[in-house]
Amino acid sequence: MNGETEETGDNVEFERTVTWRNKLAREFQYHLDKSAPHLLRRWLVTLGLAMVYTLRVYYLRGFHVISYGLATYVLNLLMGFLSPKVDPDLEGVDGLPSPGRESDEYKPFERRLPEFRLWYSITKAFIVSLILTFVSVLDVPVFWPILSSYWVFLFVLTMKRQIVHMIKYKYNPFSKAKQQYHGKKSFPGSNSRTRNVSAHQE
Repeated sequence: MNGETEETGDNVEFERTVTWRNKLAREFQYHLDKSAPHLLRRWLVTLGLAMVYTLRVYYLRGFHVISYGLATYVLNLLMGFLSPKVDPDLEGVDGLPSPGRESDEYKPFERRLPEFRLWYSITKAFIVSLILTFVSVLDVPVFWPILSSYWVFLFVLTMKRQIVHMIKYKYNPFSKAKQQYHGKKSFPGSNSRTRNVSAHQE
């Protein structure tokens, strides 16, 4: 009897924990969805977190490996934000129209990583990195100028490749204007001459 009572009590406690966790997840998702329209406020919060992290690392004079990993992760997210959802190289293989080809139908630029997911991932990365700076074991001594130089080289190489890709397929990830296609241009006075010819024919 005592064993069954303890097992029942454990099940009740487990169900309460699962219910509390699901409720917390729903509340978090609700506030996260509610913050979606407030773009400026969201990025200001992220900027504040970035400043706090930078000041802490500068004050501690350490955690360079974590900072390098954070910067590389943010660079990877940025490349996803600037890249199209479907790779034009794969589209060209399948015979589908790529962004560089002319089309009568306007198709807006679809990012591989939307802005909201970019913001959420960067913010979460800064929070995790900030927490990791409180773990002294992770403060691995390294020669930070080498890491910085390598990251700058990686940034330049990655951005160069991305810019070449944008020029090759003629797309602009920051353009929101709808493309307009114009017909033949009419010259001044052409309409009046047409009307005069029609009048003489009558």
